[in-house]
Amino acid sequence: MYVCGMTVYDYIHIGHARVLVVFDVVYRFLKHLGYEVNYVRNITDIDDKIINRANENNEDFKILTQRFIDAMHEDADALGVLRPDHEPRATDYIESIIAMIDGLLDNGSAYQAENGDVYYSVAGFAAYGQLSGKKIDELRAGERVEIDPGKRDPLDFVLWKSARPGEPQWPSPYGDGRPGWHIECSAMATQTLGNHFDIHGGGQDLQFPHHENEIAQSESCTGEKFVNCWMHNGFVRVNQEKMSKSLGNFFTVREVLQEFKAEEIRYFIVGNHYRSQLNYSEEQLINARNGLQRLYGALLDTETAELPQGTKYQERFEQALCDDFNTANAMAVLFDLVRDINREKTDNPENANSLASLLKYLAGIIGLLQIDAEAYLKSPVGGSPGLSDEAIETMIGQRLDARKNKDWGEADRIRDELVEAGISIEDGTGGTRWRRS
Repeated sequence: MYVCGMTVYDYIHIGHARVLVVFDVVYRFLKHLGYEVNYVRNITDIDDKIINRANENNEDFKILTQRFIDAMHEDADALGVLRPDHEPRATDYIESIIAMIDGLLDNGSAYQAENGDVYYSVAGFAAYGQLSGKKIDELRAGERVEIDPGKRDPLDFVLWKSARPGEPQWPSPYGDGRPGWHIECSAMATQTLGNHFDIHGGGQDLQFPHHENEIAQSESCTGEKFVNCWMHNGFVRVNQEKMSKSLGNFFTVREVLQEFKAEEIRYFIVGNHYRSQLNYSEEQLINARNGLQRLYGALLDTETAELPQGTKYQERFEQALCDDFNTANAMAVLFDLVRDINREKTDNPENANSLASLLKYLAGIIGLLQIDAEAYLKSPVGGSPGLSDEAIETMIGQRLDARKNKDWGEADRIRDELVEAGISIEDGTGGTRWRRS
């Protein structure tokens, strides 16, 4: 499986997080089913945006990209995203890129223009448009202005950009320069997985032209079918517009983590089918928080037990994920389990323990419920933890003393103060339990 990863010139936003989490779920579930998965997620560490940002900062592009690669790993780790088996960087594959361009020039699929750039000739690939359903004639008719005079056809795309002043460059048979974006992925994919492999994924915005161009140049070069199955996750939208840096309507993972826990962000993403459009709002994240607290709450007052085998819950959960990785339906199964666990805690504690272990196991397949329930519910959010655990325990003790002394006004005052600080308390037969709400 090859997934188009990040272009590293800034911190990742929630749209990027969706790509990371969606294909992490695919990776986890395929492995759960017993497949040997070779997962490659590339890093684009050279392109126009990177060069522009490095120039703005007056720093070497390698320093810039390494800083944001490190930041991406921190954010992905926080979201519970497993590291891929391979994480190739475009600048490490210049020789492979040049070899691929050589092959395309040799068989007439590419040409070098007078300006020194090398282009792929779309007209020579009869199947162009097969992935996106677009027709070449209609695309060409839609091109009102010829942006690049070096092209023979408006649809042709660059494979190698000749050297420009102030830009990173590498030597090549066509002159010093740097690779185009599309050829980078074809070279990295075929070098790590071979000419033909199973799954290629990425965001919906990459279907055309990026993935369409990958198919054309890869199959023209190798003569083999490039990919068996293409997967594209839907956009994250803000006010009905795609979240993107170019529109300035993006929220970085780091910003959101100041107000919400990382697992709440992950829950928000996996609670929807990966191909659906996902609307970002604080309300949606609060709903995710409440849902996740319900899941963790079901694990309270249970003990680890042997996993039950052949249950309807596991069968339905796996069926949902086998049906195009339908995480929304899989989550519904988890909440059926929660209902039954809570009912069984009173009637049959042993069965409740068994079902709770199953809940934790199934949720783990999609990367949820991976820490102790009480520790999660008491853990602070973001950079400001508010009241310390010790302060909360002290106030709860003071409230209990007030209740024993029948000082109901003081007891209510302390409860209100805790609620104001974002602390929920529950009185039960075993004492008072609290959580950060």
